[in-house]
Amino acid sequence: MITISTDKEKLQIYVIHQFLTETYWAKGRTLEEVKKTIEHCLCFGMYLDGKQIGFARLATDYTVFAYLMDVFVLPEYRGKGYSKQLMKAINEEPQLQSCKVWMLKTSDAHKLYKQFGYTELKHPEKVMERLL
Repeated sequence: MITISTDKEKLQIYVIHQFLTETYWAKGRTLEEVKKTIEHCLCFGMYLDGKQIGFARLATDYTVFAYLMDVFVLPEYRGKGYSKQLMKAINEEPQLQSCKVWMLKTSDAHKLYKQFGYTELKHPEKVMERLL
């Protein structure tokens, strides 16, 4: 049975780190960096019979803005609708209902996120970033 929880005590940090360190967006992220990102974000763990199979985190002020990051379902569990269940749980999270601006970056999951209301920037000329 699938469960989704925001309880950080349930997160299996080594599973999260092992997956993230091999992704295009977090390659080389250290275990300490993963722990720090979890400490400072609202996190969602997805579990199948107690084993962590998915994860997502949001940097948010819980009022106006939410930035979605590090979303994944382990490869061996893909194609079963689990990512949609995770996104649904995130969208329905009571703590985030007043947030009006949600953002994310992706290179390969546009189809998934469009199903949940994400679009290209309406006014990209208003958005700036600082990359180091």
